[in-house]
Amino acid sequence: MIDKDLASACLAASLGVPLLVISTGVERVAVRYREPDQRALDRVGLTEIRSYLESGEFAEGSMGPKIRASVDFLERGGEEVIITSLACLAAAIRGHAGTHIVRDQEVQHAACPR
Repeated sequence: MIDKDLASACLAASLGVPLLVISTGVERVAVRYREPDQRALDRVGLTEIRSYLESGEFAEGSMGPKIRASVDFLERGGEEVIITSLACLAAAIRGHAGTHIVRDQEVQHAACPR
C-alpha cells in the first residue's frame, strides 16, 4: 500500500514546494482527541508536533500518517504544512482555519498577520 500523504510530501519536498496542504475530514488537528480536554491545534512547531506523534497522540488509521508526512516534508526543507478540510481550505490559506505546522523558528511569529 502507498501512503498518499507521505508520497505527496516526498514529491513536494523534492520539487522544492514551500507549502504542502493535506486535506482531511476536519478543520483542525486535535490532541487528546475525543477526550474532555481535547484541544485543536492552530499553529504548531515541528518539535512540538513530533513530540505528539512520538507519544502516540495520533492514530494510525486517522491523523498519524498525515502528521508523519508533515514532519517529513518540513525535515526535507518545506516551510509549512496546512492540514484542514476542503470546506475550510480557502480560510486556511488566509490563515483563519486549519492546523499550520511550521519549522520551530516560525512559531514565534504566530501573532504576525500573513
